[in-house]
Amino acid sequence: MLKIEELVHAYIHSHCDFEKEIVLTNYFQADWEADILLVDSEGFSHEIEIKLSKSDFKNDFKKSYLNKETGEKFLKHDKISCGDYICNTFSFLLPMGMIEHTLIPGHCGIIEFYHNADTWETEFYLIRSPKRVHEDPYWKLNDKDVFIRKMALNLLQRKMEIKGKHEELIFKNPFDIRKIK
Repeated sequence: MLKIEELVHAYIHSHCDFEKEIVLTNYFQADWEADILLVDSEGFSHEIEIKLSKSDFKNDFKKSYLNKETGEKFLKHDKISCGDYICNTFSFLLPMGMIEHTLIPGHCGIIEFYHNADTWETEFYLIRSPKRVHEDPYWKLNDKDVFIRKMALNLLQRKMEIKGKHEELIFKNPFDIRKIK
């Protein structure tokens, strides 16, 4: 069975230009998480949400968020479709034939994949390009300096996480998020 990390690796290494795009995986931005977030050289962003089951796909349309300033509750896909979302475009990455395309809102891009377990090759097919829901570049909606500092902190946290798993650290890892009882 293909793991999500292997799928992400296969996709970004076959479809992303690391010289021209910022490519982030499992990136948290305020109250949402992008499985894959791409920001191109012009600052336009594309979120790719991976769904491996029908139930996971259906649950994505039930996700709601609370605006901390106004207290307003809203559904994720209502916010995306009206252009009140940080990313310019949004796509689903799905196993081939898992979801009937008519069930996917028109603003969403559809990327399907086929994984051959015998050869361990994964092929991707762009079924529908996403519609741009607004014209504001990512950097107009996000502070670039804060973004870079947050990326650096995430990198440091991951390094310490990995180092802690493979070596005994002689100091307390400040990024260790395990609950102390």
